Amino acid sequence: MKHNFGAGPCILPKEVFQEASQAVIDFNNTGLSILEISHRSKEFEAVLDEATKLVRELLNVPQGYSILFLQGGASLQFAMVAMNLLPEGGKAAYLDTGVWASKAIKEAKKIGAVEVVASSSDKNYTYIPKQFTVPADASYFHYTSNNTIYGTEVFDVPASNAPIVVDMSSDILSREINVSDFDLIYAGAQKNMGPAGATLVVVKDEILGKTGRVIPSILDYSAHIAADSMYNTPPVFSIFVSLLNLRWLKAKGGVAVIEQENIIKARTLYDEIDRNPFFKGTAALEDRSRMNVTFIMDSAELEAEFLALAKERELIGIKGHRSVGGFRASIYNALTISSINALVDAMKEFEELKNKI
Repeated sequence: MKHNFGAGPCILPKEVFQEASQAVIDFNNTGLSILEISHRSKEFEAVLDEATKLVRELLNVPQGYSILFLQGGASLQFAMVAMNLLPEGGKAAYLDTGVWASKAIKEAKKIGAVEVVASSSDKNYTYIPKQFTVPADASYFHYTSNNTIYGTEVFDVPASNAPIVVDMSSDILSREINVSDFDLIYAGAQKNMGPAGATLVVVKDEILGKTGRVIPSILDYSAHIAADSMYNTPPVFSIFVSLLNLRWLKAKGGVAVIEQENIIKARTLYDEIDRNPFFKGTAALEDRSRMNVTFIMDSAELEAEFLALAKERELIGIKGHRSVGGFRASIYNALTISSINALVDAMKEFEELKNKI
């Protein structure tokens, strides 16, 4: 059995794969594949409607917020956020906690003025800055809630009088949040929600249309809201598989239930990292991510040996990002505790083998 710890596109539930594969052959007994049905058909409109309603239910999204399924991933949102929320002559505030936050800052600077309120780059992004102030005149404040490369996560919403925008690409639907704390949430689907190709946006309607900018329609949230996420041809298959995954999450008991599972999975792995003398976590203890667990060893030789053992034990995708090195175990919603236990067992086995030498 392969245990998929890949950072994304990532593991999804087996039953979701099974339903999706059947729909590729014949979707809902239409005689057509989900890959070829019209996005204007009543069958796909039902898919999009149910997916939207499930997002609203599972995240408890209040009225006054629109839910969109877009394309382009978080990378397109880096530009769209600034285009839609940053007025001419205005200023946006950003928290720099890693590669994706830095890329968001870079794109926003092409649109207007940006103030970086704090950065953890001084320690290779191994912690989340705590002592900073969001300027009172900021048009919005942006941060990344989970940093996949560095294994850090923001659990408490930073204080801000400005509208808050958050990139939740790698921890959306993994833990309970209060959507009303935020004015705009965006997330690529390919971590906890579905396959690559769709991007979820949850936006407070009243913050839109205030920049005075002329925005190309394809980049204008209001245009997508008016068209019910079908301004252009949507990513039909990705939305459909996201729907299946949302159904799976609801059947499990929703976000509150999966959060408890994620806490147990993360704690189990971190406990072994802290116990085992051959491994060391890279992220600050209080900022350790539940989604991406990063850890290293004392030498490249030891890391190569453990990676070889992991391959033998069919532990897939644990090699760390080049920015951190070592290992990264991504433990998204669909990864089971049995896979965590398999990784922990391999770590214990490695310790025993080395102690015999």
